[in-house]
Amino acid sequence: MIPNVLSIAGSDPSGGAGIQADIKAISANGAFAMAALTALTAQNTQGVTGIHLVPPTFVQEQIAAVFADIRVDAVKIGMIANADIAAAVARALKGHTNIPIVLDPVMIAKGGAELLQADAVNTLRDELLPIATLLTPNLPEAAHLLGCDIATTRDEMTAQGAALCALGAEAVLMKGGHLDGPDSPDCLVTVDAVTWFEAVRTPTANTHGTGCTLSSALAVQLAKGLTPVAATAAAKSYVAQAILYAGDLSVGTGHGPTHHFAALYSK
Repeated sequence: MIPNVLSIAGSDPSGGAGIQADIKAISANGAFAMAALTALTAQNTQGVTGIHLVPPTFVQEQIAAVFADIRVDAVKIGMIANADIAAAVARALKGHTNIPIVLDPVMIAKGGAELLQADAVNTLRDELLPIATLLTPNLPEAAHLLGCDIATTRDEMTAQGAALCALGAEAVLMKGGHLDGPDSPDCLVTVDAVTWFEAVRTPTANTHGTGCTLSSALAVQLAKGLTPVAATAAAKSYVAQAILYAGDLSVGTGHGPTHHFAALYSK
C-alpha cells in the first residue's frame, strides 16, 4: 500500500524548499504527497523578499478537508509563521495523533529571513511539540526552543535533545550541521536511548531546503512503519544522495537546491 503523507508548510516559488521540496521528497521516497499551505513566500536561492500568510481558519480548513476524505499515514509540519497559524494547525490535528507527526521547527531561512514570528515560539513549543512523533531541529532552533545557548559539543546536543523530549516530543533528531569541524553528526534522542548518525560534511553551497527535504523523507519512512532509528537512517541516506548530486542541477546563483530525484536521472 502506497502511503499518503500530508505536508503542512509554506510555499517556495523557486522550488528548493517548503511545500515544493516536501512534495518532491515525499514522492521520491515512495509516498503520495498532499499539501496544506500556511504561507506564500517570494524567494529564490539568494533569499526571501516577501511573505504572505494564509488566514489561520483557511489553514485549518485545508487540513480538515484532506482528513475528511483521504487516509493520512503521516504528517510533516514545516513553516507555521505565527502563533495563530500554529494554534490552527494544532486544532486541525487534534484527534489525529495516532499517526506519525514530524515537526520541523522552521525559524530562519538560509538567507537569514525570519520565518517564525517571536510570538509563535511558545505556541509551537506548547501545542505542537507535545504531539510530535519526531522533532527535527538544527542547533540554533533547538537552542531557541529551550531558551539556551547553541550547542557546540556532542554532550550539549544530547542534553538539549533530552530536554526537548521532556517537553513532550517522542523523539528528537538533533541535526549537527552547525557544529565546527569536518564532520556533521546527528543524534536521535528518545526517552531511553541516544543514537548517533555519523557523516562527513559535504563541501557544497547547495543546501537550500535540506531541512524540509529531510523531515519529509522521515515522514514517509515513519508512514511505512519504520522505527525512528531505521527511518532516520533511510532518510539521511536519501538526503545525502540529493546533496551529492545537487551539482548536476543549475538552479540560481545562491544556495542551490538539493537534487530530490537524483536516483531517477542518468548519472
